[in-house]
Amino acid sequence: NRLVDARHDALNPRTEAREIPRGVISRFQAVMFVMCWSSVFVAVTSQISVLCLALSPVALAIAFWYSLAKRYTNYSQLFLGLAMAVAPVGGWLAAGGRSGWEPWLLGVAIGMWVGGFDVLYACQDVEFDRNQGLRSIPVRYGVSKSLWISRGMHVVTVVMLTALAAVTSLGLIYLFGVGVVAALLVYEQSLVRANDLSRIKQAFDLNGYVGILYLATTSVAIYVG
Repeated sequence: NRLVDARHDALNPRTEAREIPRGVISRFQAVMFVMCWSSVFVAVTSQISVLCLALSPVALAIAFWYSLAKRYTNYSQLFLGLAMAVAPVGGWLAAGGRSGWEPWLLGVAIGMWVGGFDVLYACQDVEFDRNQGLRSIPVRYGVSKSLWISRGMHVVTVVMLTALAAVTSLGLIYLFGVGVVAALLVYEQSLVRANDLSRIKQAFDLNGYVGILYLATTSVAIYVG
């Protein structure tokens, strides 16, 4: 993503200090890095199962497409969500998981969570993106409507995480964790308003706590259960 966006990053005051625009990392180094770790990814999947190996190019294609999506579609934030949503499904397959709703519910939850906070984050670049001919949900619908879209996506996240409890035996500790996640997402959304985007970075950074707390409470629920 940083590689294909390097030209735009150099023009955007918010991103001009990133490594490639500053010359800290060359384009050649970035290409080699992507090729190296993509090869490692495919090699690792080959040691897991034939199915994982067969699906590895699909996962890479989704991830690479996200980097280009803002040039062709208004819904690039959804493609970022999709790129993240394949992770729990891939992990489920790698672990030899049986068929069931669990990976799909978690995948939708993660996709909506990531897509939702990326919509928030994209609100700060609306004017720059319009001037550069780049597309996004905020560019298409404006900041005010995009905030409601983001909120709706995070509601879906909480619904999917709650539904996961219904198809598993994770119990009350897990539901407590979902409640904490919901509270953090509500707080995150409250920090950003259509007429005040000054706290977007603070809202964005909250997602680190969301992920850690969800992991911690789910791990405890599995251990206790």
